[in-house]
Amino acid sequence: MNVFSLQNKVVVLTGGAGLVGRGLTRAIASAGAQLVIASRHLEKLQNVVAEETAAGHAVVAEPLDQGDEASVLALRDRVLKRFGRVDGLVNNAVSRPMNSPLAAAAAWEESMRVNATGIFLMTRAFGEAMCRQKTGSIVNVSSIQGMVGPSFELYEGTNMGEPPPDYFFHKGGIINLTRYYAALFGRCNVRVNCVSPGGFFSHQPEPFLRRYCERTFLGRMADASDLGGPVVFLLSDAAHYVTGSNLPVDGGYTAK
Repeated sequence: MNVFSLQNKVVVLTGGAGLVGRGLTRAIASAGAQLVIASRHLEKLQNVVAEETAAGHAVVAEPLDQGDEASVLALRDRVLKRFGRVDGLVNNAVSRPMNSPLAAAAAWEESMRVNATGIFLMTRAFGEAMCRQKTGSIVNVSSIQGMVGPSFELYEGTNMGEPPPDYFFHKGGIINLTRYYAALFGRCNVRVNCVSPGGFFSHQPEPFLRRYCERTFLGRMADASDLGGPVVFLLSDAAHYVTGSNLPVDGGYTAK
């Protein structure tokens, strides 16, 4: 079972303190990785580092604006200088400047800078470093909203508002970008995969929760522990012949 371990692997996780990222931090660190968590919110990350260090895990925090190429390249160079290699990248961080379908075009443009251009910059920069090593694994965090259209009826009778279009656009794009880089980097033994989680429970209004849970086979939304196992698997040597895949982690939502 050692093939499922991340012991002695250096992994970079963008985000790491949010609803999804906090669970990923715990899972990847618990699997034995030397984990670098990176985002614009360094203070929040430092709190996570303190918690994980107290649990005996090896986690450090680094600043990152993933929509800025200079920031991305600087992070890559710091990681390589400190550890000498990078074995895994998890593209998890997301920005949500759009809050409705009627948001200003400037909000769409900012979303694309971080969520589309940023994913491309991170994948290219760290993927090229892995290609020089002839080994590595990249895991992109998409969403079921990149696989299916919106279900506006879920939001009726709540104060949640309708979901904005940018999220569907860049989450769908991540899935095919995964396939592109799986083909490009596969020639140097670097794997690129994607996970598409369903909705995470965050105390949504009762009408939304009831309708959403009825749409899943397991009858519930995801919690902080649900995504870590699939991501650790894809980072690990247990998945050494898995690349170009998109794995729904949604309790059966997209299969129903």
